[in-house]
Amino acid sequence: MTRLLARATPLLLATLLSSAALAQTTLRVAGNFPEDHSATQAMEIFKEELEKRTDGALVVQNFPAMQLGGAQENVDQVRSGAIFAVFTSVAYFTRSVPELEAVSLPFQFATREQAFKVMDGPVGDLLDEKLLEQGFVNLGYGELGYRHVTNNVRPIETLEDLNGLTVRLQPNEVHLETFRALGANPQSMDISELYSALQQGVIDGQENPYNITFTRRFFEVQEHLSDTGHFFDFINVVTNRQTFENLPDEQQTAVREAMDAAIRWQREEAASVDQAYRQRLVDEGMTLTQITPEARAAMQEAVAPVVDTVRERIGSDVLDLVMSQTAAAAGQ
Repeated sequence: MTRLLARATPLLLATLLSSAALAQTTLRVAGNFPEDHSATQAMEIFKEELEKRTDGALVVQNFPAMQLGGAQENVDQVRSGAIFAVFTSVAYFTRSVPELEAVSLPFQFATREQAFKVMDGPVGDLLDEKLLEQGFVNLGYGELGYRHVTNNVRPIETLEDLNGLTVRLQPNEVHLETFRALGANPQSMDISELYSALQQGVIDGQENPYNITFTRRFFEVQEHLSDTGHFFDFINVVTNRQTFENLPDEQQTAVREAMDAAIRWQREEAASVDQAYRQRLVDEGMTLTQITPEARAAMQEAVAPVVDTVRERIGSDVLDLVMSQTAAAAGQ
């Protein structure tokens, strides 16, 4: 009998291990940000939180730093269900959900606190519904941050200094229209192609938050930095609707709670290191030009008509909600 038990024990153990493995579900998550970016670190927090909350029933495989392709490729992979989720800029969803353009207007948010009061309220709920209609479940909005112009031609001090510059932008029609209104020559390009385009002189400049300009090492191929702060940009984490809804209810809740923890951390971290990244760019040799209030006012005046073109594309209901919520958040 003892010998029979001894023989049976390895078989029983193997059966139990096989059953545990079968009970696990692996979620593949892509990110477009460098290894040392706060969004990539948030991916790790999500992994730790989710695996802990589900006792390992859900296992997260993270693929940061464009390991699974560029931003648009990752969005398409989520759409098809090839991967579970992606951390990227909301700009890469504006063609599917043009209503996202309403939170991408130039000089829209005076502070990041105002931006998140808007996104965490009725506006965010509405945008989540629009994403859901396109087959995406939005899991949260993080901070990409205020975007600033860099270039290799001249310091940007005034509106006129932007005239004729070829500048790379995200595939967001509001962003492109804004730079046309500023007199620049905007070019839509995936972030994966940008460093080489700058290095080869195919384009003059780009615009990104300080953290992206640093972590992607654009300071190696750009000379001038200006604190234009022309857009405040959001990260969103989006999953495939069918894949998400196929999870048991308790696992859906765990995914949302784990992502909430990751997003809260990411927002705080992004805000705390913003100015430090600007200083690091200066330390690496970039020349910083600070925009005067008069120059900023001239830029704001030049881009004012952009609001009307957005209204034509998405309608007044969404835009009016965003603008009313933005005004209300400014007074809080």
